[in-house]
Order: sequence, then structure tokens, then C-alpha cells
Amino acid sequence: MKFSILILLIFSCITLQIRAQMEVEPYEPGEGLSFSNGEKYKVRLSGFIQPMVESRNYPEMDKTKTYERFRMRRMIAKLSGNASKENISYQLQVDLTGSSDGGGDGTNNNFLMDAWVGWKLHKRLEVVVGQENSPTDSREMGMVSTGLQMIDRSPIALAFSSIREFGVFVNTNFKLGENAFILPSVALTNGDGANVFGKDRGGMKIGGRLDFLPFGKFGNGGQYRQTDMERELTPKLVFGLTFSRNQGISDRRGRQSGIILYLDSLGNETLPDYQKIGVDFLFKYRGFSVLGEYVKSSATVPGAIKQRVRTDGTSASTFLVNGIQDIPNYVKGRMILGEGFNIQAGYLFLNGFELNARFTQVKPDDNSFLNNPTFFNRPEYYSICASKYFGRNYGAKIQASLTYNKAETGTLSVVDTPIIGNEISGSVMLTISL
Repeated sequence: MKFSILILLIFSCITLQIRAQMEVEPYEPGEGLSFSNGEKYKVRLSGFIQPMVESRNYPEMDKTKTYERFRMRRMIAKLSGNASKENISYQLQVDLTGSSDGGGDGTNNNFLMDAWVGWKLHKRLEVVVGQENSPTDSREMGMVSTGLQMIDRSPIALAFSSIREFGVFVNTNFKLGENAFILPSVALTNGDGANVFGKDRGGMKIGGRLDFLPFGKFGNGGQYRQTDMERELTPKLVFGLTFSRNQGISDRRGRQSGIILYLDSLGNETLPDYQKIGVDFLFKYRGFSVLGEYVKSSATVPGAIKQRVRTDGTSASTFLVNGIQDIPNYVKGRMILGEGFNIQAGYLFLNGFELNARFTQVKPDDNSFLNNPTFFNRPEYYSICASKYFGRNYGAKIQASLTYNKAETGTLSVVDTPIIGNEISGSVMLTISL
């Protein structure tokens, strides 16, 4: 709480200083307050809050069980800007709730989301240093939360994504012919997700994304928002390919450092490698939008691994899988391995109502943490969502969604009790943006 108050005070002081030296640009709800000093400097303050209520129900149990939760899903404050003469841009973004989009499988909660500085070396080349969204994640993970069609991102985005990483990011763009663009991005990061303050385990992670826009760019950043708020007058499409290789990860998919450790026979740290590939697309036309994503991950387990480190710091040499000593599959069983597919579509009516539907399928490997009965073990998700925008912008909206989760045998509820049958979850969320 003290941290949240400190951040708010800092942003308030910055706002007063900016207003004393710069002019306020025309304001559009949802796009933040922009201040400029001619064409030399520009600063934008933005943010949003998302209060939410959700319920989970298990209708096939003898005594119907229902669990409710009320919470502030997100409370974001962002400061960004650029100095055009110096070709510098920057961004600082924090979530004052301390939550994350990573799910509940042990991921640390973080206040700091983005903290980076970019240098535009050429009109088609930019180098960014710091912490930001990883281009190696699915397309949905790189979209702003206020622009999501559903209340939350898809299960594959939450399961496979590293979300944010610390390192060097190189972004380029090239025009092909009259309208087409190709947008390559390459990232070299620490491989442990967000910035590590303790010991940095393992090696580096290298990856990238290649986007192709055959019909030109989307209007008003529509490539990074699911809803077709601009109602594109001509079809717009972006098709993407992603890849990454993480050398020596010490958690389930490269989000944290030092959570899962292994040793060789001499006691030296020896960690598995993690690979991930993906394809995705986004299509928009006259209020209609379609998003599709596919992700597949795999691991390489070194033969030198002979010991595992327990949570209390001691080591053990037992790696039992179904009662048999099996080091490679034991290691893989603690990682997010498998593949996932997500497809969703929506239509925004002229009166601001939007209807959306989504189908997500997750196929875990035989040995994968995706089989964990508490956090995963749900191979299929069917969702519908209705949204109402209070204006032709992202300033305010209310959303209601309903999801049917197909649960495998042995799946646990949100309070770690075994469930019978499948799971139904519903949510209502309000978004208010600056």
C-alpha cells in the first residue's frame, strides 16, 4: 500500500511539472493526457482501473459448489514520451494492484510492468533497452488490456507466455510494394522473465517475431487491440511467426529465476533448455475481428543432471515417474510443455455493443506441468462475452463473460478440493481509462 501511494505521488508531481512547461493536446478518453512542447518533446500520462467480480460453479457435483471473488483486476499507471530531436523514447508502467497476467502457478506478483528507453537509430530501426513485453509471446499477450475483447487473455497466452522480460529489443520495419509491410523484431534477454534482483540463473534467451501486413497498417494502433473500434474500411490482416530458445531455465517456462534447480554429479548447476514456436494472425474489417494463435513448446534435458534441489535447499537424487527413476521425464514434468490453439471472433455494433466468442484447446505433453490438477488439467475452454463501450473510444466499457471449462479427472477447484465433472466460470468487469 505504501508503494502504491508513493507511485501516485510521483506521478502527481510529474503531472504538475509537465503542465507548467508544456501545452495540453486534444484529449480523447482512453488515450491518456498528452503534453507537448512544439514538435520537440511529448509526454503522455495514462492509466485505467478494472474492478471485477467472478464466480466459479461445479454443477455436476452432488452438492453444487459455487465460489465468488471480488477484486481490482488491474490498476495501471503509465508514463511515456519521446524527444524527437534526440530520437529517444521511454515508458514506465506499473500495476498498483501488484497482480499479474500470469495465472496462479507460483508466479511472483510484480508492481513494475514496463521500464525501458528506446533509441531510434534510423527511421526503420529502433533499439530498446529495459523491461517490456516479449515479442516471443502470443499476439494477444502483446495487446493492451483495455483493448481485449474478453475479460482475460486466453489460457494459452497465460500458460506459455514469459509476459515481460529484461534485455535488448531490436525493432525494424520494411515496406513491400505499395501497401504491404514486414515487421521483424529480435530480443536478447536474461531468460528469467522480469528483471532479476538476486542471482541470475542459467543462460540467455534469444528469440523474435516476424509480422507481415499484406494490406497495410491498422488504424490507430489496431494491430495491438482486438476490437475493431476504427471499423476498418478495407480488410486489414497481420500474420506472425515467433520463436525463442532459452538456455538453462530455472522455472517452468522462463518467467522467474532460481525456482527449480538441478545439479550434476559434482554439484554444479545444470539446467534444461526451453524452446517455443508460434504462429498467429489478426483480421479486422468493418467492426468484425478474428484472432487466431498456435503455440508449441519443448525442452532439452542435459544428460549431466543427476540431482535436484529441494525447496529447503537440500539435494536429492531420486527422479521418480510412476515409480521408476526417469530423470528426463521428471524434469519435463515440472515444465510447461505441449501445444495450444486459440481462435476467437467478435463484432462491434454501431451502438457500442460487442459480441465475442472464443475456443481454446490445450494439449499437454505426457510429462508436463500442464497436467497439474490445480492450475491446469483443463484441455478445452468455450467462452462467450458481451461488451458495451460508452463511446467510440476505449475510455469506458463494461463486460460480462461466461466460460465452460472441460476438466480432466482429478482436477481441483479454486480451493484445492477435488471436483466432479466440469467447471463453469462467469465474470463481470468495468474498465475506466484515463
